Amino acid sequence: MGYVVYGGELSYFTRKLEAALIFYGVDFELSAKNRDNRAVIESRSGTHQVPVLQTPENWMIGDTTPLLSLLDARYPARRMFPEGALGVLVHIIEEYFDEWIARTMVHYRWHYPASAEFASLRMAGGDAEAAARVRDWGPRACRATGTESTQQREAAELEYQRLLEAMERQLGETRYLLGDRPTAVDCVVLGGLRAHTNMDPDPKQLTAGYPGVIAWSEGTADTWDGSGELAGMPDSTEFAQFIVREMQTSYLPYILANQAAQAVGAKACHADIYGEQVSFLSRPYPERSRAMISERIRNQLSDYERGQVGAWLKANGLDECF
Repeated sequence: MGYVVYGGELSYFTRKLEAALIFYGVDFELSAKNRDNRAVIESRSGTHQVPVLQTPENWMIGDTTPLLSLLDARYPARRMFPEGALGVLVHIIEEYFDEWIARTMVHYRWHYPASAEFASLRMAGGDAEAAARVRDWGPRACRATGTESTQQREAAELEYQRLLEAMERQLGETRYLLGDRPTAVDCVVLGGLRAHTNMDPDPKQLTAGYPGVIAWSEGTADTWDGSGELAGMPDSTEFAQFIVREMQTSYLPYILANQAAQAVGAKACHADIYGEQVSFLSRPYPERSRAMISERIRNQLSDYERGQVGAWLKANGLDECF
């Protein structure tokens, strides 16, 4: 048997993993997680979250970033994390989309009534009562991820618009966001477009203004033949440079505040985001995810590469984080 992805078409991380499997060129199917299979999937994978990947060996594994590392080892010619210093750059930019831009997806879906109704009904298979329960969860998720205030909602949307503009420019120059072959960054960006902003009716009005991004999301990205090179360290592409600048005023203060809160067992953390003190639910996973990057730097690089990454982090104001 091939691979089976248990998740949903409106799930950010399910669609991220789906994009990766397309790039790896492997046989897979996307299957819903439902009341009939939920208990077995959660028991075997150890998580209630999606996606969960069932491998040809009949393993069930969650968490997309480690899954991509596993698949890189199986399909090294098509790896999504390059080896060496460039792999750290890819991991850090992927992290920004995984742990920061995910909140923007949550905001767009649950703060706009039309999008909330659309998504909840689709998730619930048309069951109005179940859809209402899903919509009750949405505002809580927005509060936990710091988009409760009008200022944060507007800032998050402006940030995403800047991202779309940067994507449109980059895709006019290269086939993918970090060069002429895909990486984990392309996977997560495609996950967001396919599950959220080119799916839900409200953000779709925004993405419609970026025809290059839409064409890429709706099929051009999937035509990779395994060839192409990535832009190298330390500069990478203009898109990568743009993301690193964005991280300094958004992801960085948030992740450091969450790290400090986790260290003392606090339930909430506070960070200055776009000129406003914002409260977030303190969560263990962002700290675990940040630590994965530090471990990559410590354990997977040569001394020369570690020095190269250290200089790059310091030059970009990210050394305190990683």
